[in-house]
Amino acid sequence: MNFTLEFAPFFGWPATVLAGIVGLVAVAVLLYARTRGSLIRLLSLCLITAALANPILRQDEREYLTDIATILVDESDSQSIGNRKAQTESALIELQERIKRLGNTEVRVSRYQSGTTPDTDGTRLFAQLDEMIGDIPPERYAGAILLTDGQVHDVPTDATKTKGPVHSLITGSRSEIDRRIVIDRAPRFAITNQPQSVQFHVEDTGTEAVTVTVTAPDGTATTIDVPPNTPQEMTVTIDRAGSNILELSVPAKPGEISERNNRAMAVIQGIRDRLRVLLVSGEPHAGERTWRNMLKADASVDLVHFTILRPPEKQDGTPTKELSLIAFPTRELFIDKIDEFDLVIFDRYRRQAIVPEAYLLNIADYVKRGGAVLISSGPDFAGGDGLYESPIADIIAAAPSGTVIEQPFKPQVTDAGQKHPVTRNLPGGGKQPTWGRWFRVVDTTVNETAMTLMAGPEEKPLLVLSRAENGRIAQVLSDHGWLWARGYEGGGPQTELLRRISHWLMKEPDLEEEALVAKQNGAFVDIERRTMADSAKPVTVTLPSGKVQDVQMQLIEPGIFRGRVGIAETGVHRFGDGTLQTAAAIGNADAKEMSDLRATDKLLQPVADATGSGIAWLEDSLPRIAKADAGDRMAGSGVLSLRANNQFKVTAVREFPLYSSLLALGALLLVVSGMWYREGR
Repeated sequence: MNFTLEFAPFFGWPATVLAGIVGLVAVAVLLYARTRGSLIRLLSLCLITAALANPILRQDEREYLTDIATILVDESDSQSIGNRKAQTESALIELQERIKRLGNTEVRVSRYQSGTTPDTDGTRLFAQLDEMIGDIPPERYAGAILLTDGQVHDVPTDATKTKGPVHSLITGSRSEIDRRIVIDRAPRFAITNQPQSVQFHVEDTGTEAVTVTVTAPDGTATTIDVPPNTPQEMTVTIDRAGSNILELSVPAKPGEISERNNRAMAVIQGIRDRLRVLLVSGEPHAGERTWRNMLKADASVDLVHFTILRPPEKQDGTPTKELSLIAFPTRELFIDKIDEFDLVIFDRYRRQAIVPEAYLLNIADYVKRGGAVLISSGPDFAGGDGLYESPIADIIAAAPSGTVIEQPFKPQVTDAGQKHPVTRNLPGGGKQPTWGRWFRVVDTTVNETAMTLMAGPEEKPLLVLSRAENGRIAQVLSDHGWLWARGYEGGGPQTELLRRISHWLMKEPDLEEEALVAKQNGAFVDIERRTMADSAKPVTVTLPSGKVQDVQMQLIEPGIFRGRVGIAETGVHRFGDGTLQTAAAIGNADAKEMSDLRATDKLLQPVADATGSGIAWLEDSLPRIAKADAGDRMAGSGVLSLRANNQFKVTAVREFPLYSSLLALGALLLVVSGMWYREGR
């Protein structure tokens, strides 16, 4: 019960005060004159004035509002180390019990989990705390308690603006040690086949050299010994376009809390600078311009194109200067600078004295070293002076029989072609192609190691892809592809087909027929296995923590199998099926979260100092929880205090006018009567 005294003057305060002053002056004169009954008159004046002021006794019935305290539980990846999770859950239960015993206090618990997207890097407790406080009336907020290992990455720079006390209970131990490797600088994009600088360092409490294993994007591993806590620089070369993963690792140190940050990864996107293509046309023909237009339309292609207008052995009396703008630099192209080209195309080329056999032998060696050759041929390939009758035959998979089949046909995508990225889903394809006809194909026999992706009449090979040691060869066994470019009978996807063939030859990752790819899709990882086989083995997923699980692959379309796995951890995941391996940064790989796993109170100390809050280590014991009024100290030795707001709402009000009671009127009448009685004596 709460009582208050209020006044409601009958004639307003000015009249009441004026009457009181006049009466007081009159009584003062009587007192000065020492008139009998002056004290009784003074008492009567006070009672009459009080009656005019109309005093009212007010009684409020109040319902006190509970204070609201928040507990924010850190469940980020670093909290899964050691016994931190058990420490946290035990402390949470005890905290809730202790706050409940305080009385008049409500507890709201929220759990923070590591993000699985790149925009949530690190542990961001204060962002979630602000969301929690936003739903709490400020006058009822009692404060916050953070259950965390102290690795918080969004601590406000101006902690004085933090609302209420923010206490921290630190899990883990002060004595923890952890060796980690950190990549300080690595390029996000790199030109292929050009050296790139990567800077890193190893953090360790020791002074002895640490062995670092460097796994290059091509899978080769080397080791180097480096001093700890000293920046190191190394050079890597990206040899292919697309995503390339460079991984650095250090061995575990005895007694360290986790090996999860003993590995560091940099994902480098390889970009080809300028693709250098050498196109050699054996003779002028209608399809020659198609090749040139396709290659020149790509701004990233540097094209060197030579057309042999007349072989040296052919003499017709025409001056050479009228047939050739420049001399054909055969030695420079095929000996000195052949390795500078990414792709060499022979278009209707016949063996001629212009390119000696020694130079063609060098072309075969160029392919074996990793080069690429595309042979687009017609009757020239079937003749005795064709390329198959040269040293290049050693790398050619489709051997001509000497026959050229001339009849109308629509190119058909073979069963193998339905699986291969070069011809899979080619526009206009299918069992009944909608593209135009061709009229000629070279009859060949293809060896078992090659892939026939398209066929002509009588299922004769039309497009053959093969490998020769480290290089690749493609053969288009007809010279009528230009009909598609001219729109004959509706045309066909010649430009797209040639683009795919060229990029496969240059080892474009998206066109590899045998590939294992893993990509994040929301809260899942989609795994894709491209293969020419009829089935795909389960893929083994190795999580950053070392846990292993198998994912069954399902056939989606010819040549493509897919599987899906939920994201249980963030970081570097490894995938393998016994044949292929790959790695991917899933989630955000959370560089901040995994950069330092040791428990610490240093990051949260500025917040504690600014808000008068406390920090305690759970390894010592759980401190006592108390309540303190606003403005009081919120933390002391072994004590963490929540703010007592003392807020209430009034549920009912009762008023008792004092001079409306018979007792008050009787007292007033008694005093007045006493005054008269005194006058009468």
